[in-house]
Amino acid sequence: MKGIILAAGYATRLYPLTKDKSKPLLPVQEKPIIDYILKKMEGLTDLDKVYVVTNNKFYNGYVEWSTNSPFSKEIVIVNDNTLEDETKLGAIGDIDYVMKSQGIDDDVLIIAGDNLFNFNIESFIKKGYNVKPSASMGVYDIKDIKAAHLYGIVALDENGLIIEFQEKPDEPKSTLAAVGIYFLPKDIARLITDYLSEGNSSDQPGHFMTWLSKQGKLYGFELVGDWYDIGSIESYNKANESYKEG
Repeated sequence: MKGIILAAGYATRLYPLTKDKSKPLLPVQEKPIIDYILKKMEGLTDLDKVYVVTNNKFYNGYVEWSTNSPFSKEIVIVNDNTLEDETKLGAIGDIDYVMKSQGIDDDVLIIAGDNLFNFNIESFIKKGYNVKPSASMGVYDIKDIKAAHLYGIVALDENGLIIEFQEKPDEPKSTLAAVGIYFLPKDIARLITDYLSEGNSSDQPGHFMTWLSKQGKLYGFELVGDWYDIGSIESYNKANESYKEG
C-alpha cells in the first residue's frame, strides 16, 4: 500500500500565514501539521512508501522538511510544477499526477494535508480491506447541522454504503462530514483516469467520491476522536489552543 498526502494547495484563506509556507508545514505546538499525520501512518504494516505532493512554490520547503523527518518509511516529495492558485491541478488532478508520474499501481491511502486528528487509521484500513474492491472514506459526525454546509456531507445505508454525497450543500441531510481520508484499492484508483477523461472536476476529492457513490463503489466509516479541518486562521488557532491543553 502507498500513501499520498495532498499538500499542493496555496491556502489563500490563511494568508499571511501561508504566503511563504505550505499549510501542512504550519506548526501546531512547535510541530508541523504533517508530522502529526505521519505519526498516525507510522504503524501501518502494509504501508511501504508515502508520497507528499506539493507545488513548485513550496517544493523546496518540503524537501528540507523531509530530510529531518522522524518518519521511518520512505518519503517521496512530488512537485506538480504549478506556480499559483489559478493554475493548480486540484486534489484529484494531483492524485492522478502522482500515480502516473511515480508509476503507482497499488492500493493507496490518501490523506488531505490540512487534517489534524487522532483517529485510529489502522482500524479504518482494516474496514477498507473488508469492503474491497470498493473504496472507503472516513466520515466524522460534526453534530451541527448549521455548520454542515461547509463540508462534504454523506448519507449511509445500514451496511455503511454511501447512498448520497452532497458537496457543501445548502440544505444538508446529515451531519456526517467527509474528513479527507480515503482508501482506494488499486482497481478503484485506476478509475481516476476514466473520471477525468469524462470532463469531471479535478479539484475537490468529494467530486470523485460522488462519482463513485453513484456507482455503489464507496463505503463510509465513522471515525471517532478529535478532528480539526485547518481551513481558516480561526480553526488553526483553535487547534493550537486545544493541543496546548493536551
